[in-house]
Amino acid sequence: MNNNSRTCDNAQTDRPSYPSIFNDVIGPVMRGPSSSHCAASVRIGRMARALMDDKIEHILIEFDPNGSLATTHESQGSDMGLFGGFLGWDATDERLVNSAEAIREAGIRVDFRITQYGATHPNTYKLTLANSDQRHEMTAISTGGGMIEVTEIDGAQVSIAGDFYETLVYVNANPDEVNQYLSDKVDSDEILVHAREQGHIIEIKAQQPLQDEVLSRLQSEFDIDCIKRLAPVLPVMSSGDLRVPFITCEEMLKYNEARSLSLWALAVHYESDRGCLPHEEVLNRMTEIVRVLRKSIDQGIQGTEYTDRILGCQSGNYKALMDKGKLLGGDMVNRIILNVTAMMEVKSSMGLIVAAPTAGACAALPGACIGAAEVMELSEDDMVKAMLAAGMIGVFIAVRATFSAEVGGCQAECGSASGMAAAALVTLAGGNTHQAISAASMALQNSMGMVCDPVANRVEVPCLGKNVMAAVNALACANMALADYDAVITLDEVIETMDRIGHSIPCELRCTALGGLSITKTSKEIEKRLKKNMI
Repeated sequence: MNNNSRTCDNAQTDRPSYPSIFNDVIGPVMRGPSSSHCAASVRIGRMARALMDDKIEHILIEFDPNGSLATTHESQGSDMGLFGGFLGWDATDERLVNSAEAIREAGIRVDFRITQYGATHPNTYKLTLANSDQRHEMTAISTGGGMIEVTEIDGAQVSIAGDFYETLVYVNANPDEVNQYLSDKVDSDEILVHAREQGHIIEIKAQQPLQDEVLSRLQSEFDIDCIKRLAPVLPVMSSGDLRVPFITCEEMLKYNEARSLSLWALAVHYESDRGCLPHEEVLNRMTEIVRVLRKSIDQGIQGTEYTDRILGCQSGNYKALMDKGKLLGGDMVNRIILNVTAMMEVKSSMGLIVAAPTAGACAALPGACIGAAEVMELSEDDMVKAMLAAGMIGVFIAVRATFSAEVGGCQAECGSASGMAAAALVTLAGGNTHQAISAASMALQNSMGMVCDPVANRVEVPCLGKNVMAAVNALACANMALADYDAVITLDEVIETMDRIGHSIPCELRCTALGGLSITKTSKEIEKRLKKNMI
């Protein structure tokens, strides 16, 4: 047994944060305009459904007016994702675009309310769920890139990220005896006791679902109100004794002194330890992601159709002019721009994409990596290794900064993607680990202070241009690093600076639709037109 029983009086546990490349950085595979809105809300909705034993009749959804969701929940896909999650769908489901109609057909009544309840995170969801037998409350946040944290359940402060099988035991009396019984009988990673207004919730985090026999004995021997089971929503599980070989770039370089590994190989070492995965499985998972990305780019180049978007299909004409030699620049630059455009068009048409690291910045990294590899006539295996190198840079960003534009502006999304892509391109070119890190540092330095101000609340304009800029910046920085340009500032220091700058960006310029291009006359006119088309 690997039990660790504790009493918690706030939402944060003392468990260290070890991001997973496949949880936090490259992924999820999804549909929709925004990972922090669509994919995260799907996951929140699925956990809410589990809390209600898969039976929901009425939902009250509350957003704080001081957060971003009060103005963006409909246009950026939070509603669509929530509804899909309430219905038990996942983030890849083709039906998501029609989830509002599906939830009505399911007989589930949904009410929205903008309420000032003191949310401390801009992406906070406060849910009240009910059916004829029970009523529960859940508060959750979207932390960026599709990642979530459930912070409160029925008045008890918790911290549930969706990386364990969670069992919640509602205890009416003193929980000590139940807690001791569980510690002796249950093979778990961690057992936490959370106080609520009446009684306690004992939370059991485990690698496998608890056996029905154990739960039945609990209910027969103790004063238990109810037991809830929440399945994982993330692809890579965690464990109570989780260890990784390094967690900062400086630590990684020390780890590598006696090994002289490439950045992609270091990523395999990290993710293997983080997810208890064989090295081969890490490579296989990234291979699957690369295949999704290549298919998405091909789909975009072939052409996409979708009514509810600002930009139509533009990649076709770009390719035609590129093939005729009528565009400025070299083959690699133009191929990267084409791929980035195609990927963004697939995203905006509800096609299948990969958040890398987010949906709003889904095109810069794969567009640059796959585009460069195609021009260089490299193999799929080379693409996989380059994407792993990018993922390692993303882990360092996830630890010390954020991928959420609502917290750090677009530097958190397209800026991060540019740093990751720069490392990927150096890897494709056969550069060493030091050069890949230098390229990432320079690319991030060039992206400081980027604001997030989407036109008409849609993740299309200026997002397309920022993805292109991020990819081309990555190419320039990769070449500079290959020529041994001096990045001057270490990657760890750059990431820490990113975080400080992100928090200093005015909230109006952090994906709230309250500033920048979002409030121009043209943006408001487009917003009105799109709303009219939806009626």
